[in-house]
Parts: sequence; C-alpha cells; structure tokens
Amino acid sequence: MADRQVGVGPWPGGPQRWPDDPRYDPELLAAGDRRNVDDRYRYWTVEAIVADLDTRRHPLHVAVENFAHDMNIGSVVRTANAFAVAEVHIVGRRRWNRRGAMVTDRYVHLRHHEDVAGLLDWARHAGLPVVGIDNVPGSVPIEGRALPRELVMLFGQESAGLSAAARQACAEILHISQYGSTRSINAGAAAAVAMHSWMLEHAEPA
Repeated sequence: MADRQVGVGPWPGGPQRWPDDPRYDPELLAAGDRRNVDDRYRYWTVEAIVADLDTRRHPLHVAVENFAHDMNIGSVVRTANAFAVAEVHIVGRRRWNRRGAMVTDRYVHLRHHEDVAGLLDWARHAGLPVVGIDNVPGSVPIEGRALPRELVMLFGQESAGLSAAARQACAEILHISQYGSTRSINAGAAAAVAMHSWMLEHAEPA
C-alpha cells in the first residue's frame, strides 16, 4: 500500500481562483503545501502562521541548557511548538542540532542566553520563576504539583541533567515519577511530559 501523502496539492482551479488574502503564499498555492503544519494553516506564509500563533501563545517559557549540541533540543523545540509556548530559551552554546525540530523552529520564538546567569537575569526582569525539571535528590514529583501559570521550565542535557549552577538557580526542582528500572527518561520525552502537565492545569481545550 502506498504511503499517504501529507498536505495538499496546488490550489484547485489555478491562479484565477487563488484567494485574495495576504496570508497565502503564491508559491505554495501553485505547487502545493506538504509542510508539517495544521490544516488550518495550509498555503499560509510562515510569517502569517507566526502572527496567528502570537495571538494565542501560552505564558509558559521553556529553557534548555546546551553545552554539547544535544540532539534532544530539537525535540524540545518541536514539542514547544505543538503546545504554543511563549518562547524557547537556549542556554549556553548558540548553535544546536536543529534536525529534531523538523523545521518547527521557524514558528517558535527563540532566545539565546550565554549562561544560566543570563537566563536568570532575563527571568527576574520578566517576573517569572524558574522551575527545574530533573530527578535529583530533593526534587518533588510533578504529578499533582500546582504549577505557576507564568513560569520558565528549565531542562538539562541528556544524561547529565541540570548543571550545578542551574540547580542552585531554580525556585524548585520537579521530577517525573518513574516505575521501571531506568534511571532517567529521554530529555525530549521529559520535556513533553512536563509541558503537558502545565497544559492540563492552565490551557483551554484545543
């Protein structure tokens, strides 16, 4: 059985039937839109999609420490796009592996901080608490925990977790309860679980 094609082909009827709407991209109308976007955004320009998302982003910020070009950052960005978070903050190295983002970084607001101190300074001026997500001694289960509506969730790297500077900076550190033999779950998966926990508490039905 042939694989199902994603997206849509050229706009039916040709250029004479194209919609008179500046949000639509003439190149996509002519060639079709096979991007990984929700159907409501078919044929829209990237700029139009971002502008629409900006009208309904959630007051949740996500930050990721980046010291070893962790491939999970792309996965975190993709999930942040799915949940329409306010911004994704990259702490540490400016460059990161974007493959896992599957081009969703085009629709997310990204902000870079040289180090944890820079993130903390930004969060302080924005009036946002920084909550770490890591299974370290003293951390509290995220399940059933009341999360602030406006906050920064800070994630560490795969295997190493949050740096010592990050742990000291957090207002509190939460962990995702586990029941198997592994010490930790994938960092990208942990970010998805934590963001969804916030959505269950604060987001309206999609």
